[in-house]
Amino acid sequence: MSIAEVRESALGALLGARAQRFEDVQDTFRRERWQTRYRQRLMVTDALAVLAAVLIGVTLAPVLFSGGNPALFPALGLVITVGLPVSVALCKGYDPKVFGSGPEEFQRVFDATWRLVATLALAALVVGWTGMREVLIVAGPAALALLLATRWSWRRVLVRGRSGGRYTTSMLAVGLRDQAERLIEEMHARSSGYRVVGVCVAGDEIRPGEHILGVPILGDARDAAAVATACGADCVAVSGSDVITADVVRSLGWELEPIGVDLLLTAELADVAGPRITVTPEQSVSLLHVEAPRFSGPKYLAKTVMDWTGALLVTLAALPVIAVVAAAVATTSKGPVLYRQDRVGRHGATFPMLKFRSMRVGADAELHVLGGENHADGALFKHRDDPRVTRVGRVIRRYSLDELPQLFNVLAGQMSLVGPRPPLPHEVSRYEARMRRRLLVKPGITGLWQVGGRSDLPWKEAVRLDVYYAENWTPFGDLLILARTAKVVLTGRGAY
Repeated sequence: MSIAEVRESALGALLGARAQRFEDVQDTFRRERWQTRYRQRLMVTDALAVLAAVLIGVTLAPVLFSGGNPALFPALGLVITVGLPVSVALCKGYDPKVFGSGPEEFQRVFDATWRLVATLALAALVVGWTGMREVLIVAGPAALALLLATRWSWRRVLVRGRSGGRYTTSMLAVGLRDQAERLIEEMHARSSGYRVVGVCVAGDEIRPGEHILGVPILGDARDAAAVATACGADCVAVSGSDVITADVVRSLGWELEPIGVDLLLTAELADVAGPRITVTPEQSVSLLHVEAPRFSGPKYLAKTVMDWTGALLVTLAALPVIAVVAAAVATTSKGPVLYRQDRVGRHGATFPMLKFRSMRVGADAELHVLGGENHADGALFKHRDDPRVTRVGRVIRRYSLDELPQLFNVLAGQMSLVGPRPPLPHEVSRYEARMRRRLLVKPGITGLWQVGGRSDLPWKEAVRLDVYYAENWTPFGDLLILARTAKVVLTGRGAY
């Protein structure tokens, strides 16, 4: 069968199913309805969260601060109650594209909050509103905390729904076979909100009835608009190549325009975070600018301040726990309370990392005995039921209490609260050039590896996450990782 006949057969079968289009239109309406309902619910809960924060502010401000004008507090509270949801909308916090995205959605809420607080603080200074500062000091952080909490709750609803096939946008993938396969893997590997319902490939790759990772090949790339119409896709994602040229993409955009199907262009930039990518229009060409990672400057100064302040506060708060764990280690097994191990830090500098001792004395010398029972791959050694671990050690490992002394490494400037996993010297000796980039930042007590699976992660995946963090970290992202770490530690997932 010729390629033209294959195209005609596949396309004819699709167009012959137009009777099913009514159901497809219903699916589109359902997508629009859930997005509209979700946006409305976000607006309601955001307004309630801000109102609660304002009530907290106007109630506590007169108690916590002397001076000001309490009579103005209700009016100032009204300004915040109305202004903050408007600020969230201006920062595109209600854009369906970020629904359930996590960091991007939270970042927009964070930006909206601090921008409004800064604007009102400046207005208070200019106009001379003596009560505004007191209300902002209390209501601002309260509003941010409540907004993030409600957004996180709604995100959990979306994630659970998407795992069951709801709250998704149907996608038609267009590209070469290997490009479509990578896109399907990415979309289905996480709760992205996209569900790939079909594939259009280059003509010489069409095989009627074939599937790519369970997704059917529905036609030729040049017939993508007709295929999208027939299969009811909400969007078409195109991966460019020497076959699918700019002219093909342009024509496809024209064909999709009247039927209301979105056109997406994929950029295969592995492990590059969105904030580092900007599009620069240059006459008839759009340039995708990838900002180079920065490993010094104001952002890193802010991280240092956050590390030192956070470590000091956590150390002071955890002193009773530290004392109890130290006593338990000292009284249940012979040997020192603390275990020191050389680890590699920023720029390859070696430092003694501190932990509460969780194994019997001399455990390092017994490592060769268990060498054939490694439950990790790569350069790591992990054993789920390591006989060298003491009874107390098993408990403190499960809840990461053995890592509390690393707070002193943070205070000493050797580690960070959030960062790559601190590697052993023999691991670093096996690094490829790409892996060594994780040494451009300080190692952390927690990080993407900690919230992504801990000891259950393959070694290469753990290193990949570390490199991704080193090149793409943000202060707000650090806060999210710290929040996720609390959940992982409490459940003990992946710890042994």
